[in-house]
Amino acid sequence: MPGIASNRVAPPLYQRQPRVRPRSEAKRARIVEAATQHFAEHGYHDARVGDIATALGIAKGSIFQHFGSKDGLFFEVYKRAVRSFSKYLDVPAEVRQEGFFAVLRYWLASTEHLVHEDWIPYRISLLGNYGTDLVLKREINRFLISEDPYGTVSFVRFGLERGELRDDLDIEMMVSIIDWMVERFQDALLTAELDPGLFRRQGELAEKKEARIQQFLAMLQRAIGVPPPAAVSRQKSRSNHRR
Repeated sequence: MPGIASNRVAPPLYQRQPRVRPRSEAKRARIVEAATQHFAEHGYHDARVGDIATALGIAKGSIFQHFGSKDGLFFEVYKRAVRSFSKYLDVPAEVRQEGFFAVLRYWLASTEHLVHEDWIPYRISLLGNYGTDLVLKREINRFLISEDPYGTVSFVRFGLERGELRDDLDIEMMVSIIDWMVERFQDALLTAELDPGLFRRQGELAEKKEARIQQFLAMLQRAIGVPPPAAVSRQKSRSNHRR
């Protein structure tokens, strides 16, 4: 594997860059802005650093001087993209008052806005999650865990404080479950939007989409949510019966 991904022992070059001088920040920002558009249009593997440099009217080596490699440049583009997304708790006050699963439903029902309003950063996030090599993906995962850009930890604590989530599960486990399952489910909803023929020749029906969201939330609630009192009573009754 070329570039930074070739060394499995030393940390990637983009993790070992010297401190950026203030006067270089503006140039770095210009490069990241142009690279974001380029990666979104061409994908990760077909993107060319030389083309980005030409569009900016700078030397290709200048980009490598700032970011170390194509992977290092993409990593900065990826971080910028995911930081632009709203956090889980950035919802209207009335939705937040309804609780944890109401907040989840709000974001799932709003998934299509990622296509219509935030397509470029969402495209970048897809490339980072599915279209990069394993070494770069590992660094992306480390970034997601350390920075928690979607505010998942605070969101889980919100659910625990409201008594909506099980307190017998490890909080990190619940954070991982939400990150994995919600991300994949949103990708599935957007696949239907971007490629309607994948699910239906006539496109995804609104009623079908709503039913899928409700089923997903019901499944997640059974996994990490506090069981309703009636369910708890039935479980105790069954346990006593077995004895």
